[in-house]
Amino acid sequence: MKISLEEIAKTLKSVDNVVILIHHFPDGDTIGCGFALCRALQNLGKKARVECADEIGEQYGYITENFVFDDFEPDYVIAVDVAAKNLLGDIKEKYQKIDLCIDHHATNDFYANKTFVDAKSAAACEIVYEICRKLGGIDLVQASALYTGISTDTGCFKFSNTTSKTHRIAADLMEMGVDYAEINRIMFDTKSVSRMQVEKDALNSIKFFCGGKVAIMTITKESRVNSGAKDSELEGITGLPRTIEGVVLGITIRERDNTDICKISARSNPPVSASDFCTLFGGGGHERAAGCEINEPKEKAFEMLKNAAEKMFEELGIK
Repeated sequence: MKISLEEIAKTLKSVDNVVILIHHFPDGDTIGCGFALCRALQNLGKKARVECADEIGEQYGYITENFVFDDFEPDYVIAVDVAAKNLLGDIKEKYQKIDLCIDHHATNDFYANKTFVDAKSAAACEIVYEICRKLGGIDLVQASALYTGISTDTGCFKFSNTTSKTHRIAADLMEMGVDYAEINRIMFDTKSVSRMQVEKDALNSIKFFCGGKVAIMTITKESRVNSGAKDSELEGITGLPRTIEGVVLGITIRERDNTDICKISARSNPPVSASDFCTLFGGGGHERAAGCEINEPKEKAFEMLKNAAEKMFEELGIK
């Protein structure tokens, strides 16, 4: 069932003991949404906490350090920036009933009792920004979290999903005192030594197809183990293949630990839709950034992705 922003605000003012779920392999947008909304509820005197199946990266400490969560039985459960329930990871079984989903993915499958989706929003944090305003205003902790989500989901405002509204919201948050220069330095200009080692291995793995217009990169379990890199250190690495001149579709295969399942990320440039490509494997996302999972070893996943890309390019008439 769909719900309006006004109805969301009214509902959140009436409930208590709220758990906010963010997706596994958390990125800046889901983290920003979760913690900004949590802060808004806490500012109203309500009990609220954020839960995630995976560790939140240390680089987000400037957000998470402001929170101490109480243990309580939830009366209301919200998912933010989560297009499908399986994206919750290992906690999806814990929460069979999700009361509300707030999202910006056109591929949202409406698994929650009530859902608000605005696919025109560059980041789900743009939506949560509007909700927080309706809940009584935005403090500096919320503003920093929201700016983080907007900045990271737009590639520091250079992706095609960036709109004039995106800039207006970011400007408002900056005027609230957000240290935008430091946030962008942490998010875009700082990498650990272990992250650099994984990048080196991943770049060496890239193979090109379709006249150099498709690039497939593999991040192996072995590389992550040898480097000591945590999953939380690898955010953004999947965008590397698309940065190569001439590449229209960049695909990253990431082996999951202790399983043959591969996490697939696709990044595209016009006229290819990353979402359409990942839909072929039961996934989805945005036109320029999407993902899916393939329950096969990396070698088999590679062949499946290669064949699908070649067929798509042939059907689109891309030479």
